[in-house]
Amino acid sequence: MTKSDQNQVLRLLPIVVGGLAGCLLLANRLFTPDLTNSQSRSDALGVIVSAVLILTGLLWQQVQPRTPEQVDLIGEEGFELDPTLADALKTELAWASHLLLTNTVTRSLIVWYDGKLLLRRGILPAQREVTPGPILQRVLDKQVPVYLVALKVYPGRIEFDYLPENTQGVICQPLGNRGAMILAANTPRSYTRQDEKWIGAIAAKLEHTLAGSEARGIRSQESEV
Repeated sequence: MTKSDQNQVLRLLPIVVGGLAGCLLLANRLFTPDLTNSQSRSDALGVIVSAVLILTGLLWQQVQPRTPEQVDLIGEEGFELDPTLADALKTELAWASHLLLTNTVTRSLIVWYDGKLLLRRGILPAQREVTPGPILQRVLDKQVPVYLVALKVYPGRIEFDYLPENTQGVICQPLGNRGAMILAANTPRSYTRQDEKWIGAIAAKLEHTLAGSEARGIRSQESEV
């Protein structure tokens, strides 16, 4: 039994118990020819308890959110790195992507920087080219992350054709104003605040490394000249 099934059973339990108790009280009243005062008081108390149980169950149906259902993302498992990157940068990208894929709900991850696709990892579609749409462009311009908690309800989801087509949730995390880390989840509303902070910290580390790597490359070219 899945966790969502267990939660559903728990939500229904007060209704079932309250209804069963009410039926038993009714049957007991029908098959008892002579009622005493004490039995009448007990029946009244039993009816109240049954009603409270049923009401509690109905409230739980409204108050307790159901666990979002996971889906199997459409695509193939893969791990692609830009072969022109330095070995140290490849290692850091591999380390960061591994942490995110194994410790969060992320199932597909892309790192795009300076118009180049540096990394794709996880469940990947056939489409490889990343073309910034309005959502990603806003992330780059404002350098503020965007979390699309349920991608299917956003009209702008069509720009994320480089992610699995049934992606449920997306985080676009900026790498300065020159790139972004795009994370896809297989469950809507699944990233926590702590996840978002951790993703932001890893992105800041990657941004620092990418900027430093470029600076070292420029100094190396100047020294050769």
